[in-house]
Amino acid sequence: MSTLLVVLVVHLHLLVRAHGVAAVTATPPPLPVMPVPSYAQLQWQLAEMALFIHFGPNTFTDSEWGTGHADPAVFAPSALDAGQWARVAAEGGFGRVVLTAKHHDGFCLWPSALTDYSVAASPWRDGAGDVVGELSAAVRAEGIGLGLYLSPWDRHERVYGDTVAYNEHYMGQMTELLTRYGDVEEVWLDGAKGDDREMDYMFEAWFALIHQLQRRVVIFSDDGPDTRWVGNEAGAAGFTCWSPFNKSGMTIGGIVTEYSSSGDPFGEDWIPAECDVSIRPGWFWHASEKPKSATTLLDIYYKSVGRNCLLILNVPPNSSGLISDEDTQVLQEFTEIRQIIFSQNFAANATVSASSVRGGLESLQFAPSNSLRDGIYSYWAPQEGQTSWEMLFDLKQSTSFNLVQLQEPIQMGQRVVEFHVDILVGELWQTILEGTTIGYKRLLQFPAVEARYLKLCVDSARADPLIAFFGVFMDPFSIIYSVDHDDKPSHTNSSEVIMLRTDHAAGNKSTATM
Repeated sequence: MSTLLVVLVVHLHLLVRAHGVAAVTATPPPLPVMPVPSYAQLQWQLAEMALFIHFGPNTFTDSEWGTGHADPAVFAPSALDAGQWARVAAEGGFGRVVLTAKHHDGFCLWPSALTDYSVAASPWRDGAGDVVGELSAAVRAEGIGLGLYLSPWDRHERVYGDTVAYNEHYMGQMTELLTRYGDVEEVWLDGAKGDDREMDYMFEAWFALIHQLQRRVVIFSDDGPDTRWVGNEAGAAGFTCWSPFNKSGMTIGGIVTEYSSSGDPFGEDWIPAECDVSIRPGWFWHASEKPKSATTLLDIYYKSVGRNCLLILNVPPNSSGLISDEDTQVLQEFTEIRQIIFSQNFAANATVSASSVRGGLESLQFAPSNSLRDGIYSYWAPQEGQTSWEMLFDLKQSTSFNLVQLQEPIQMGQRVVEFHVDILVGELWQTILEGTTIGYKRLLQFPAVEARYLKLCVDSARADPLIAFFGVFMDPFSIIYSVDHDDKPSHTNSSEVIMLRTDHAAGNKSTATM
């Protein structure tokens, strides 16, 4: 060893002794539980909500499903402003706008070279308009993403019914959309077909093309490959909702509703659910229809985003080409009440302890206090090999609340199977809610209670449970009954038990066990 190296080693040794520095070995994160989301799927889920835009000839003909024979001249919005659509979305907290670039009638909202049935044949912008192009620029200006719906069913295209010719036509139009307008974050499609002509869709070829042309895109369909339909158009997921799913057992257009709604804890594919619903009774704008209330949208939010899904809310522009004032008013109220509810987390400054901590109770890397931070990239992890997992939250003062938020770090897989939350009443722990599955986000309502101490107990999990966030809130807008809601299923794995009960299973633990 050279003299210089010896001097350096001795100098380093003296520095270490002088400053009391000891070698510290970090504890690695636990292994993920497969399946896990891709980068694109993670970004999709973090957005929480998307705004759906149904717009086209149906808007002007007071129709829901066009025939494909409407004169292109009917498409004549007098004040179309894609910038307004994008502003409404951004101000409402929506992460992207998904546009029906082509609905079942086959009319294209961009000047497709593969059809004569598009905006190019309409009087709008003297035939030089491009709705997709205008929306693409508008969402970029607002810092949100673009999604596109391209209907497989085309009631105008003459080659529809010729499997080879139409699949070539469809892929040609998809190529136009995915190469002209920059980044596309989501492609939305379904298995809709006409009854009058036989047609086979080459979905696997479509999916391959889409992923070739857009590296960060997610594809929505009945069973993925990236996101799945929840199985209804009410915007509500199952009380149990897993992102793992087995797409091999499903076909597009032939779903099993209960399976799509609840997912599969043994699923081999990560395909989270997407909940679609319209702010109005129809998907396209109709002058005779009125929007849902803000509190109804809040209830839908709880049953979609709050059940580990993404909410895609349809807000159709009117025949002028603008989102109606009454719809924007509802969306503003919806945004305001969410801000009021979630701006005050009573657990934000809580003291947290846990039954165990990965790396030891003194470890900060996986400390239970990580669950008080927003986001999913820091989390509490228990010591390996445990059979029960508990977290105790001291809010530091008695507080009234009726809403709990839980999150898992889904990049590590979805783990929690069953859990319950207790509060300390006198010297007894009493259960205020029980749940199945958490996932990206779980929001659980119950009649208002008052407590200082809460306990989260994970009763079963696919692997060591990881908790990224625990929040306690008061929702003054919702009416929460002390019995199960009518829309709840009769089976026992209900996600909200809103009758207060004593924790008999825990042996009526007293404060001494805290």
